[in-house]
Amino acid sequence: MNVSHLGQSEPLAQRLSELRGRAPQRSLDARALAALAANPGCRRRSLLDAAGVDKGAIARQLGRPAPFGQSPFALARGNVFEARLKQDGYAALLEPLRRHLGLPEAGAPPAVPDLLRRSSPAVRAGRTREVLAAAAADPSAWTLLDHPMLRLTVAGSPAYLEPDALLVHGGRCTVVEIKSFPLLDGSADPAKVGAAARQAAVYVLALQETAAALAGEEPADDPYAVQELPGSPRTDVLLVCPKDFSNRPTAAVVDVRRELATTRRQLTRMTGVGSLVDALPEGTSFDLAPDDAGAPTRPAGELEAALGAVPAAYGPDCLSACELGFHCRAQARCGDSVDQLGRGVRGELGSIRTVTGALAAAEAVPGDGGGAADAEADEAAARLRHAAALRAEALAGTP
Repeated sequence: MNVSHLGQSEPLAQRLSELRGRAPQRSLDARALAALAANPGCRRRSLLDAAGVDKGAIARQLGRPAPFGQSPFALARGNVFEARLKQDGYAALLEPLRRHLGLPEAGAPPAVPDLLRRSSPAVRAGRTREVLAAAAADPSAWTLLDHPMLRLTVAGSPAYLEPDALLVHGGRCTVVEIKSFPLLDGSADPAKVGAAARQAAVYVLALQETAAALAGEEPADDPYAVQELPGSPRTDVLLVCPKDFSNRPTAAVVDVRRELATTRRQLTRMTGVGSLVDALPEGTSFDLAPDDAGAPTRPAGELEAALGAVPAAYGPDCLSACELGFHCRAQARCGDSVDQLGRGVRGELGSIRTVTGALAAAEAVPGDGGGAADAEADEAAARLRHAAALRAEALAGTP
């Protein structure tokens, strides 16, 4: 999947801007890409994210806001912890880098080049590529990239990603992820570590593409292959967290090869944004029509109709991963869709697409003509009848 040099055509970029309306564009980040890769069949999220639409604002205007994202307390705690790591010339951060990545105790500290943090994402991404190429060209030097900007084009739409840090040495780089959740006795909440690993895998993927582009080569098709290219990333990332309940940093090495393979596969399966735009009815827009004070004035009915023009692939896990999760759940319930029961159930039911249809299939008598005609539906109906019989037997035996 060569995504480094792909870009939006001017007509497509203009059309996406029209879909977004007057609202500022929201850039995709690694957290959003990880969630997007977890549900690549959702055309609605693919299109809205590509257009930079504020899904949270749309959900609020529809009256179905989602308690989505990090809490302000978690964000503040993370900012304080990261700021502490960077005090006194990154002294607190250098300790776990020495312990896990071999940064020498003696000698000059790693170089920290200026990455133009105040510039636009495109300029910052170009600067990061220049610095990465120069750092990788000197195998003996240690270079710390503080909040570099990486560019990854997904389904025709560029995403700018900002890892916490990269350490470049020996011609290779290591992603450093800083998180505020604690490592207790050397271990952490598996769910939080898994989310951090999926996020870091997106950075590794972007760096693989960047290194291949700098070398003028195609990235390896095998997600487990390690390309020995200048600037290519290691698949072990360093997770830096507070130790126990203190603000002292500790670190753990996390292998993200599995997450990298999953992310690459899922992003490759995503539908191109151009085809999604072409399928929209004329005049479709997600513009919230803000007034002079910035408050949205778009009628909720119009906005819901615009969203309805783009198919969604809802699953219960969307409630914790997407700002539109509660809206899509309401749509699935109103449409009697089996999507509300989860992707696993949806897959087991085959061509049976409604809850009413599933209940009818469970009660149907084989051969009475009440079931679906195709073999897939017949097989699903047989499993439903068996499950219904087991349930009835269990209930009959209940005191």
